[in-house]
Amino acid sequence: MEHFDLCVIGGGPAGYAAAMRAIDLGKRTVLIEQERIGGTGIYNGALSSKTLWELSQRVASANEVVRTRGREPFRLSWEEIGKTLNEAMFERKYLYACHMQLLASHEGGQGLFKHMRGTARFVDPHRVQVMRAEERTSLSADHIIIATGSRPRHLPGVAVDERAVLSSDGIFHLDDLPKSIVIIGAGVIGCEFATIFSNFGATKVHLIDRTERILPFEDPDVSEVIARGLERKGVVIHRGARLEHIAVSPQGVDYRLSYDDGRREEFTVEKALLSVGRVANVDRLGLENAGVEVDDRTGNIRVEDTRTSQPHIFAVGDATGSNMLVNLGELEGRHAVELIGGVDQRPLSYDNVSTIMFLDPEVAGVGLNEQECRKQGIAHRTARIDYACIARAIAMRRTKGFFKLIVTDDDDMRVLGMRAVGEHASSAIQAVALMMRTGMGIHELAGLVHPHPSIIEGVQECARMLLGTSIFKSPVFGDKMRCYAWRPEASGVRAA
Repeated sequence: MEHFDLCVIGGGPAGYAAAMRAIDLGKRTVLIEQERIGGTGIYNGALSSKTLWELSQRVASANEVVRTRGREPFRLSWEEIGKTLNEAMFERKYLYACHMQLLASHEGGQGLFKHMRGTARFVDPHRVQVMRAEERTSLSADHIIIATGSRPRHLPGVAVDERAVLSSDGIFHLDDLPKSIVIIGAGVIGCEFATIFSNFGATKVHLIDRTERILPFEDPDVSEVIARGLERKGVVIHRGARLEHIAVSPQGVDYRLSYDDGRREEFTVEKALLSVGRVANVDRLGLENAGVEVDDRTGNIRVEDTRTSQPHIFAVGDATGSNMLVNLGELEGRHAVELIGGVDQRPLSYDNVSTIMFLDPEVAGVGLNEQECRKQGIAHRTARIDYACIARAIAMRRTKGFFKLIVTDDDDMRVLGMRAVGEHASSAIQAVALMMRTGMGIHELAGLVHPHPSIIEGVQECARMLLGTSIFKSPVFGDKMRCYAWRPEASGVRAA
């Protein structure tokens, strides 16, 4: 039986990052993946959905121009869309394939790396059996990292057949753009697909939101901008709605909604997309054989700083059942290996992790938002500036959106968080994430010389607003620029 320093189960973003970090530290590593290296990071997830979003944005932008000239809108067939999607996935897959072939050779990986195909299951705390077809292979390892990813969550009473009623995995295997679709769930994934389909312009989109506003984890001003944008493109948002019934019929997919005021509505669409989150792929690992504890209520592995109840076994990425983002999975995978190697024993911190939602406009964030600050009773000051006040946004003719900078309510004004809603939002967030990591105040940000014209000048103007040195004065542009504070003991916001 072959023995390794480290066994990584799962070849998605978290597992792959862990294996590569282990090679850095001279660990003899085996990476086990049952299907395709790259996992959801390439297929049915981040790369594929963002490729669709990028293409749909170009279609929508082109149609904004042609409509003003009285021309017919530009349309793409699903065959053309799928060709672009497949090309993007192939390019990324090819990078992984070439990389692993070289690593598996003695010259590329110094004999440290081995890739095995198959499904892994624990035999005991240090032994794993790998199954592929009728073949069974056993191996042992000093340390094991579980990085088995996740799958779409299902709802009781909603039968997903991946033909008429689709999951967020099955949506990529359409035969054609549907004439109409209902999306169940108004979180990030649901809103991203609502944006994609409405951008392509061939699909009437319905979005079921059981709360009173979409993206309820974000501040109301963020979710309102996104909701208005979707509705301008014809998306029907069913706010505060409960899905009472959904079934496939000869006409398509019938669904019925109910509301707190007693109203009921019935609709028929061609397709349905179930987008209510994902669940960790840990139920078939034989965790009981390894003595790894799971939460009785959720079924998720009990994890403390990536370490399970067995000190030599770790869980990272989607396999933890929380924080299901590629960048966090990679962070956790690398961190687990560094704990194993004794390189860095500091606890993992998520305080300055940047995120992006591919909507219209895109939304990027880091740290706390306003509603999180208030929930935790944190006094804070906020500066907000609309894109309509930023020269680059005006030049791009993309003035929908805003920057919002949130700092401590004291003389230091340390950054607590930021939200960017609009064009190039993701490009503007990283400098603020670095400030948060270093504990830097906003005086340095206000004093930098930014390129002009650039979107990030809006972030600098937020800092200057808080310091009282802004070029445009917020009392003059009260509808475009705001600067205010919130304290737990106060009844509401006040001017900063």
